[in-house]
Amino acid sequence: MQNPAYSRLAMLGAAPETRSGIAAVIDAYRAHGLFKRWPIDYVPTHGDGGLARNAGLALRSLKDFGVLLARHRRLVVHLHTSARAFLRDTVFMSAALAARCPLVLQLHGGGFERLSGSWAARGFLDSAACVIVPCESMRAWVRSVARNAHALCVASPVCIEPLPAAAARPNLVLFLGRLEAKKGIFDLLEAVSALRAAVPDVRLVCAGDGERIAVARYAERLGMADAVRFTGWVGPSGKRALLEAAAVFALPSYDEAMPVSLLEAMSAGVPVIASPVGGIPEVVVDGVSGYLAAPGDTATLERLLRKLLLDRPLGERIGAAGRESARLRFAPERTLPRLEAIYASVGLCALGEAAGPVLDLRKAA
Repeated sequence: MQNPAYSRLAMLGAAPETRSGIAAVIDAYRAHGLFKRWPIDYVPTHGDGGLARNAGLALRSLKDFGVLLARHRRLVVHLHTSARAFLRDTVFMSAALAARCPLVLQLHGGGFERLSGSWAARGFLDSAACVIVPCESMRAWVRSVARNAHALCVASPVCIEPLPAAAARPNLVLFLGRLEAKKGIFDLLEAVSALRAAVPDVRLVCAGDGERIAVARYAERLGMADAVRFTGWVGPSGKRALLEAAAVFALPSYDEAMPVSLLEAMSAGVPVIASPVGGIPEVVVDGVSGYLAAPGDTATLERLLRKLLLDRPLGERIGAAGRESARLRFAPERTLPRLEAIYASVGLCALGEAAGPVLDLRKAA
């Protein structure tokens, strides 16, 4: 075990209550004591709102980050970023590396493939002390872009809440995510529309921001506007209520890494139907812990929805298997120790306790 050499950690990411997967992961870190066990200063780099608001937040974050770099000569930097924000966040990466701070770079969401030819992506992935990814498929992408990158798979923590008392659930299909074509929402509308012949009372709840007007108009064109409800973005309590009411969770996406909404549905015991993209096949075993349907295959999507809604004992078995899979792989007590081992491996001191196991990043990568 190497001797701890760093006394503070600067974590950079989404502002609290931002409607994003990054914010959800960081909220889970807080809720499960990470900020109490480690000396973390949090710097929000972006949030909800328009360009002007985010520009102001970016300027403040640059100032605050600069103060931390000047104040703490022995600082570890943990930066959360997405494909859309990666180039914007290179200013923080550059500052960390210029100050000779170990950089822990955590990638969230899909879409990173479009950065494959970027010299900036290759350079920063290679230079980071560790690149954290949510699934093995993304780890393979990192290694294809930057051969020397120390990429490790650390799953996002998902709470495994006690299940509510058993009760009959309505024929409700739940979609949690951004309302846009690449998430498969228009395909889901077509599948639910076709499903109404066999399940007349089926309802689709769309929880998320995005192209709500376009989705509503498409539902009208399909003659199913009465079967679709929009909730907008929902917080943790609203999400739990929807999951407790849903008979099926569907995410027929075209591009994902390891969607937190899918893991949350599985942890709640809701049977899931998703696309075999990104890291989803790493967690959903088709026909065992969920079902898989190729992106755009609305006929298979409709068939699987019908199967789960009409055979509720099957849905219960699939949901229970998915919940057990989520418990074994994504419960906080499973995922957070791996992140904390990374902190210890770069020499960060825990607060008043042993740092725990240390990963050899070169061997692990």
